[in-house]
Amino acid sequence: MMLKSVSLRRNYDTENRGFCSTLTVNAGDIDLQASLTDDTSFTLPTLETLSVEKPGSFAIDYDLPNKDVRFQFTKKVNVLEKPLNLTYTHTKSENKTALNGTLELNSAHKLSADYAFDFGNCKLKYSYANGGMTLEPSYDFEKKSLDLTMSQRIDGDFIGASYKMSSKVLGLEWSTNCKFNQNLRYKITALLNLEKGVRIPKLSAESTWDF
Repeated sequence: MMLKSVSLRRNYDTENRGFCSTLTVNAGDIDLQASLTDDTSFTLPTLETLSVEKPGSFAIDYDLPNKDVRFQFTKKVNVLEKPLNLTYTHTKSENKTALNGTLELNSAHKLSADYAFDFGNCKLKYSYANGGMTLEPSYDFEKKSLDLTMSQRIDGDFIGASYKMSSKVLGLEWSTNCKFNQNLRYKITALLNLEKGVRIPKLSAESTWDF
């Protein structure tokens, strides 16, 4: 097994006041991943999940605290000469099964649908991309809610905004590469619940280092 790359992601959010670290090792066609959490005290970090993934084929996640396993399988097929990406996900302990299908109409337009077999819920999403800008409206049939996501890439920076009408939560995201080290990337997100009025948003800061 040959190691091709290693990535370390470190995240901190103001709500839980704790850190989450994810170590990803690329070993050829397989990615190995481990996630750990720790609070701001001097306690040892806790190993949360172990994952093995072959991108575009399958992923297996093991939740250590809950002793739960999550399986995910992906497959690409052609429908009317258009690529259709299918993703099947099953969580063992909760016995939840979901199927996602994304149809690529062309380089700018995509249609996707999510169906949860346990609740019979369906979500539809349309994606439009042009010149670094992406617009994604979606509809949740169970919540009868229309959500909207917009993003723009500018000179390597990513700026995104989302709004969930059912919960009235506004999300903002900004990420950029470090000016002094292109292998280091930063991301800051903010979630604001507009239903509760103007309050301090939930903030999250993340750094990703590839080496």
